[in-house]
Amino acid sequence: MFSNNMMLAQLLQDMQDPEMMREAQKMMNDPAFKERMKQVTENDAFKTSMENTQEMMKDKDKVKELEDSMKKRVEEGSKELEDFKKKSAEAEEEEKKNKEEMKPKNKTMKKKTSSKKEEGRKEKINSLSLLKLDDICIPIFGKAGSSW
Repeated sequence: MFSNNMMLAQLLQDMQDPEMMREAQKMMNDPAFKERMKQVTENDAFKTSMENTQEMMKDKDKVKELEDSMKKRVEEGSKELEDFKKKSAEAEEEEKKNKEEMKPKNKTMKKKTSSKKEEGRKEKINSLSLLKLDDICIPIFGKAGSSW
């Protein structure tokens, strides 16, 4: 559902939001977060990755290529994000409309009376519930007290 490009575009939008950045700052000041980041940065794989990235950034052509690729990904992600938000808003509006249609228009509306067939079925059920348990079990299983 969410592409990497779309998540990248959302991240860039979030970074423009002062409230989001205040929350990120709070998180980064948390001692548990600092400890976790220390563990990550001391990891050999992370160190190797950072060294490779720094080496790659020395190549001006590679940097230009990465910048162009990133711009393209952000543009694609922004379009996907815009489309997603539009579809979400349309779906919410449709859901709201459906809920409105489901509400009774007049609160004094009478309850629908049931049909004769439905009434007959209810009478059968009610008459069955009036029977005693022995009236039902004896014909099926034999007399009470026998080995059933």
